[in-house]
Amino acid sequence: MGRRRAPELYRAPFPLYALQVDPSAGLLIAAGGGGAAKTGIKNGVHFLQLEQINGRLSASLLHSHDTETRATMNLALAGNILAAGQDAHCQLLRFQTLQQKGKNKAEKAGSKEQRPRQRKGAAPAEKKSGAETHQEGVELSVENLQAVQTDFSPDPLQKVVCFNHDSTLLATGGTDGYVRVWKVPSLEKVLEFKAHEGEIEDLAVGPEGKVRRFGQVPDQPAGLRLFTVQIPHKRLRQPPPCYLTAWDGSTFLPLRTRSCGHEVISCLSVSESGTFLGLGTVTGSVAIYIAFSLQRLYYVKEAHGIVVTDVAFLPEKGRGPELLGSHETALFSVAVDSRCQLHLLPSRRSVPVWLLLLLCVGLIVMTILLLQSAFPGFL
Repeated sequence: MGRRRAPELYRAPFPLYALQVDPSAGLLIAAGGGGAAKTGIKNGVHFLQLEQINGRLSASLLHSHDTETRATMNLALAGNILAAGQDAHCQLLRFQTLQQKGKNKAEKAGSKEQRPRQRKGAAPAEKKSGAETHQEGVELSVENLQAVQTDFSPDPLQKVVCFNHDSTLLATGGTDGYVRVWKVPSLEKVLEFKAHEGEIEDLAVGPEGKVRRFGQVPDQPAGLRLFTVQIPHKRLRQPPPCYLTAWDGSTFLPLRTRSCGHEVISCLSVSESGTFLGLGTVTGSVAIYIAFSLQRLYYVKEAHGIVVTDVAFLPEKGRGPELLGSHETALFSVAVDSRCQLHLLPSRRSVPVWLLLLLCVGLIVMTILLLQSAFPGFL
């Protein structure tokens, strides 16, 4: 039996580092690039239209936004505002989708060359502008807003960015170990503090403003869970396992811990409802865990064959249920290999409560009948 493989959803013309999903418009936003080095590898943010075609989730390139010499290493999304980490800076972008009112003859003639759907293994054709529309009837515009330097180490690099719950603030972290908080959209700094001696790898802002990696608790609107990954500091010839831990979001006491294998975890994502966790590894593997028990439900070994740089769930609101179809959840992954892959979790079969009750009643009746036959005076 061959190795399990995940469907390739899209292949970019540059390494991919960051991923976001806009549920309202059904957009998958993937970003990356080759950086400032003059290697011929471009830098950009690609906006992909997600669609259900013949019962399968597919993606087509809707718009390519050129970021010139700056590779985008991390992204955060709030409505139609993107916060992009580019070198030592954070760049705000605003995008908007519009229906095209008409096309001139030149555009119609050129539409044959701009194929509306990205085929597997094919790189999108790009013009000098680096920004064009690839899908008929829909156009997308991207506007550069404010930008600010967010990291000040000798070799500065912003490594993570996230918005707060109402999108009025965003927090950044980088190689200098400082967390800095900025107003949106002015990017006026309102807070900074030394969080770590080393680099900041990840952060998230909870509803009360605390910087953590939170997830909701299913069926508990006010509940919160904190999820962390523990990675051994030293890598031995026979490496010890990594661990996944769920914490109570109010008391910050650990609830449960489970080994998640010997592969080093490179990224973590929590689904919108807090039901699932998505993990990527430095060796290219992708896994989906259920948040409640930390049980692994899905795993593809070396799906990318190289470090997974970001994973993101298809949100359960907006167009999410329509795009999800009959599956329970969908996880997207990107890696340095320029590929975006789709990981689908089939709906788990469950027994209705009424059937369980009926079986219980049947077992009780059978037990009574057996006892009556064995001991005639039982009843």
